[in-house]
Amino acid sequence: MKEVVVQDADLQRAAEEGMDAFIKVFTDAIYHTIEGELTSETMAELNADQITLLAYGILRDEVMDGGFVQLIHNGYGPFFFRNPFAKMIKLWGLKDLSKLVYNVGSHYGKTHEAIEKDCTDEEFMALFEQFPEYDDYDDEFVENEEQWTSEIAHYIDEHIEQFARIE
Repeated sequence: MKEVVVQDADLQRAAEEGMDAFIKVFTDAIYHTIEGELTSETMAELNADQITLLAYGILRDEVMDGGFVQLIHNGYGPFFFRNPFAKMIKLWGLKDLSKLVYNVGSHYGKTHEAIEKDCTDEEFMALFEQFPEYDDYDDEFVENEEQWTSEIAHYIDEHIEQFARIE
């Protein structure tokens, strides 16, 4: 296990800026510790909470940018739907987000091969019309993202030692 270190001054400044900045201090420190690469090798150097936090950042960025179709197309499907991400966030108290991920995962199993294929930009845009079953999930995520991000920030604050050592 590699030790993740966060500077107290950075943490204090981020806490004043808000929950996104607070979370970013931890994700940046974790990425710095693993030299910016989340791979199977670097995941072995992190604990489950640190991996789950990085995963939430990826999920949020992908879904807010292009929905679950984009997340799956960009190759993140197995990371979210074949690993215990939904179980971990449920343990963090985010039961609604966990349920959403489980629900999306049930569609992922049926559609991922078509969505993951290499394609042109035009073909990629057509995927959104071909797989409208993801639309409601995208909407639910967008509608709840701020609340879920806030809950994650609170979880980190209450379990800070699981994410980093503060200097």
